[in-house]
Order: sequence, then C-alpha cells, then structure tokens
Amino acid sequence: MKRICAVMIGLALLVVTPGLATADSTHQQAINLVIQRALSQRGVPYAYGGGNVAGPSLGTASVDTPVGAADASVRADPLPGAVGATGLNLSPVAGPVAEPRVSRVGFDSSGLVLYAFAGVGIKMPRSSGEQYKVGQKVLPSQALPGDLIFYGPEGSQSVALFIGNGQMVEATDPAVTVSPVRTSGMTPYLTRIIA
Repeated sequence: MKRICAVMIGLALLVVTPGLATADSTHQQAINLVIQRALSQRGVPYAYGGGNVAGPSLGTASVDTPVGAADASVRADPLPGAVGATGLNLSPVAGPVAEPRVSRVGFDSSGLVLYAFAGVGIKMPRSSGEQYKVGQKVLPSQALPGDLIFYGPEGSQSVALFIGNGQMVEATDPAVTVSPVRTSGMTPYLTRIIA
C-alpha cells in the first residue's frame, strides 16, 4: 500500500512539475516582452500626457521662452525671489504664470508603462498614482526585472520600469532613456505586476 501511494505521488509530481516550469517560463517571457517594449521606445520624446496602449501619442512639453517674447506676461528674467513655492514665475503685474507648453507626440512616465504592459495583455491605469495602487508591493532589496519604481507620495510624481543591474527605463525630459535607478524621492515599495 505504501508503494502504491509513493508511486501515485511520484506520478502526480511528474504531471505537476512540467506545468510549474511552463508557468515560470511564461511569466519570464511576459516580463521580457514588457521590458523589450519599453526599451524599443528609447529616444522617443517626452510628452506630458503622451502615450497609450498603441504607442506614443499627443501630449505637451515645456519650451524656453526667450526675452522679448510676444507674451509679455511670461518673464524670462524673473525678479530675484520671484519664483514661488510652486515653481511658477510670479510677475508683479499678471500674477502666477505657468511655463509655456507646446504639443508633442511622445510618452510620459505612466504612458510608457501603459504601453509596455499592454504588449502582454495587461491593462494598466493611466496615471502613475493609480498604477502604484495595483500589483504586489515589494521592498527595493527584492526588486526583479519588470518591477515598477515609483516617485513622490503614493507614486504620484513618476514611474519607471526596473530592468535589472541597477538600471531602469523611464520617460523623462527630453526622451525615453535607460538610466541608473534613483533612490531620491522613491516610494518605500516597488510594485510587481507580473508575479
């Protein structure tokens, strides 16, 4: 009776083990595809609000306004101490003025993540703050390629894709690039989408 049980357990393990190996392989293939999709966009311009499941899309980018520009309410030479806590130039006549923007096709950080994960059929929220709320939280010391790195309170400022070896791919001004992982401003946890 013990031998029959041992044989049955052994057969069950043979049947289950290939499935586990296949699941592991499938997860790794999905992670590799996510990383490849993100890396394929290196050099695409940064555009706030840009990027969707199909790729780069219309967003906006800041521009430098030269002195003497047609819009006199935007000052290129702010008075000493005239930059407020929000980073907006304060004109003594017009009040706070936002930096000038132009339309541009490209990606912002969350748009790049949305695009990368769409390649494996995973629908991600559009904003980095919402992306921070999905997936499994992991400590930075447990980071694996494919994990998301967030910046700002609750991931509200930016997101990057960890690709291993201390590197991440991110959409930042001026373009999508690979850079060393920054810890300054990073949230305490990374997020694992494909577990």
